[in-house]
Amino acid sequence: MQLNAIHHTPKAGRIKALGLTSGGLDSTLAALVMKRLGIEVLQICFTTPFFSDENARRMAAQAGLDLESVDITNAHMRMLRSPKYGYGRHMNPCIDCHTLMVRLAGELLAEKKADFVFTGEVLGQRPMSQNRQSLAAVNRGSGLNGLLVRPLSGRLLDPTAAELKGWIDREQLLEFQGRSRKPQMRLAEELNLKWYPAPAGGCLLTQEVFARRLKDLFHYQGEDVDTSEIELLKLGRHLRFNDRVKVVVGRNESENDRMLALRLPQSVVLGTVDIPGPLVVAFRGLDQELFGKAADLCATYSDASRTEAVRVEVRIGSTSQWIQGTRGDRDSYGEFLI
Repeated sequence: MQLNAIHHTPKAGRIKALGLTSGGLDSTLAALVMKRLGIEVLQICFTTPFFSDENARRMAAQAGLDLESVDITNAHMRMLRSPKYGYGRHMNPCIDCHTLMVRLAGELLAEKKADFVFTGEVLGQRPMSQNRQSLAAVNRGSGLNGLLVRPLSGRLLDPTAAELKGWIDREQLLEFQGRSRKPQMRLAEELNLKWYPAPAGGCLLTQEVFARRLKDLFHYQGEDVDTSEIELLKLGRHLRFNDRVKVVVGRNESENDRMLALRLPQSVVLGTVDIPGPLVVAFRGLDQELFGKAADLCATYSDASRTEAVRVEVRIGSTSQWIQGTRGDRDSYGEFLI
């Protein structure tokens, strides 16, 4: 469908739009701009192990916006392994991710009885993923045929089907562009938004350590990745002993508890018996010749003295045994850290 073939076709009843949100300021402002134009707004927050709806819920409650969360883990994981437009600095496939989300939002239009989709993207705010070429790539890849509106930069972009159909007034859209946040902050003050998160802080795929761990997981396990193993990447110290064995060392009691909750049936769990210390978990099992090395690792991160023999409990399923570990130099494990 060519946009220049669309005629002004007023719709009977109120216009409704789905607004994508990650819980940031821009997507919230975009939703409030749409409401100011008389559009009924339903915010959609897509979730995966890499980003949650925590900020989205907080922002929606503050702004009085309706919000639904939708888990897209499976679709996102398929995209993440081989993004058409590649990754950003780490493992963030921003253009492909935006395209996927807009496409999935488009698939919800009929179910939610909505007319178009909008986002909080700002032209030029991010040099790689929000330039004109990238925004156009999302338009093409989403299959929405012009039913994607970017209210914060709308007057700087080509008219959309929603404008040409007369559903929204193009002159009421904004002209934000560039990396400065001052226009958004002024609008937030005008709209009485008292709190909003720092920009670009919500996606784990942009974080160096997490991305390195995820690359390691994909490299050694291929398609055989359990969701719990993705959650595990957020915890502890990760050490790879060989192609088959990776262990995680808890850094505090909270992480130890979380690691236990995430363990798989074949996981091997090691913990000190007589003195405070971490849990060491080999989630995919442990080679027989590496039990001693894992016990030493457990002792090394415990409160044991240099000369103290450390009893370490080894649990596999419902069975357990005790072996001895020896505290070593933590720096000696540096070559194994992921």
